[in-house]
Amino acid sequence: MDYTIRAMTPQAASSFYNLPTAHALFLKDKVGSSGFPEAADWEKAPAIRFESDWKGAAADPQRATEVRLLWNAETLFLRFLARYRELHVFPDARPNGWRDELWERDVAEAFLQPDTSDPLVYKELEVSPNGFWIDLDIAHGEKEEMRSGLRRRVAQDAAARTWTAELAVPMRSLTAAFDARRNWRANFFRVEGKAEPRFYAAWSPTNTPAPNFHVPEAFGHLVFREGERT
Repeated sequence: MDYTIRAMTPQAASSFYNLPTAHALFLKDKVGSSGFPEAADWEKAPAIRFESDWKGAAADPQRATEVRLLWNAETLFLRFLARYRELHVFPDARPNGWRDELWERDVAEAFLQPDTSDPLVYKELEVSPNGFWIDLDIAHGEKEEMRSGLRRRVAQDAAARTWTAELAVPMRSLTAAFDARRNWRANFFRVEGKAEPRFYAAWSPTNTPAPNFHVPEAFGHLVFREGERT
């Protein structure tokens, strides 16, 4: 995948004001002993789903992805539920599971932009089906390790051909002053495969000629909600 930040095509630019919106729901309950939300809390969070490629085409329901988000003042929680055809993972990582270039195998990804004043600055979080992860600060096409202190847990269900990953990301690693009244920009992605042609899926399509997730103009909106809608 091309890792260079590029401008959108005219097709993508024309849809700038029709970008999708994801909602993160306030977590009223305390986290469980595992440090993650309980299953019932995850089910309350609204889900976003996508199964098409980075151009919004070539839908593959067998590689569909569902994302749910919960938050409290200290932590942003993300859960990916990924259907898969095959699994391709790296066998090696640091002792804590951090793995550079994780995107060269199967991953679920979240690009988060808490501060929209500079559109070329954002966060990149990735997790693989075997629990490896990477966190990066992206700034004007350059990347460096974020050292977020995130925690993760991952489960595979071979019978259902799904894998599930939960991330708990400290808010202080994402923004110096979290304000739930301020919307963020965000995008969510999936990659499956270790050799081209690979499957590159995007929640908010980037519409680049070749697969590229680093198109901040295509990031959707992330809204923090205090409670469930009635």
